[in-house]
Amino acid sequence: MKKILTLSLILLGTTLLWWQPAQAERYVEGVHYHRITPAQPTTHGKKIEVVELFWYGCPHCHHFEPYLAEWLPKLKDDVVFEHMPAIFSTRWELLARAFYAAEILGIQEKIHRPLFIAIHEEKRRITRKEHVVAFFEKFGVSEEAFNKAYNSFAVDSKVRFARKMSRNYQISGTPALIIDGKYRIEPGKNVGFEDMLKIADYLIDKERHNN
Repeated sequence: MKKILTLSLILLGTTLLWWQPAQAERYVEGVHYHRITPAQPTTHGKKIEVVELFWYGCPHCHHFEPYLAEWLPKLKDDVVFEHMPAIFSTRWELLARAFYAAEILGIQEKIHRPLFIAIHEEKRRITRKEHVVAFFEKFGVSEEAFNKAYNSFAVDSKVRFARKMSRNYQISGTPALIIDGKYRIEPGKNVGFEDMLKIADYLIDKERHNN
């Protein structure tokens, strides 16, 4: 009986040793995610940073939002998440400035999802500054208050930084997730929206064990 028990334990140990690397290779660098070279600095100390790059005009970002909203509450305390508007052209800058103006005005969470809905479900044209002003007025923001935030030095700085990081993160489109400045996850042939978040969990755990 002791010999049988010992043999069983050996077999179990061997199985676990085989299973762990197999699990570790479930997501493959260069296929499911990409390493950012050089790695980019993060701004949240020792916490693991997750950044979503998005554009309000992007239908894929609109469809990704519900998945992301369900995933965010599950993040542990050692992870910090932030949205960052991607800026590939001057056309993208309008809504990036609106995003940061909302942040300064303290209504970013209130307008974020509704702005996607207004553009993609209600089919509203929000392509000029006056369109954005009208949208913000529905959330109690006067044109004067909006313009003050929109034209502020703080928004200028944040937009410059977002434009720079859109290049430095080497993204090819939106949405994209950046894990701790080191890894980039984008949707594609092998990666759907649910997959993006599972890969993010995998890379977060990888960073957690490396720290």
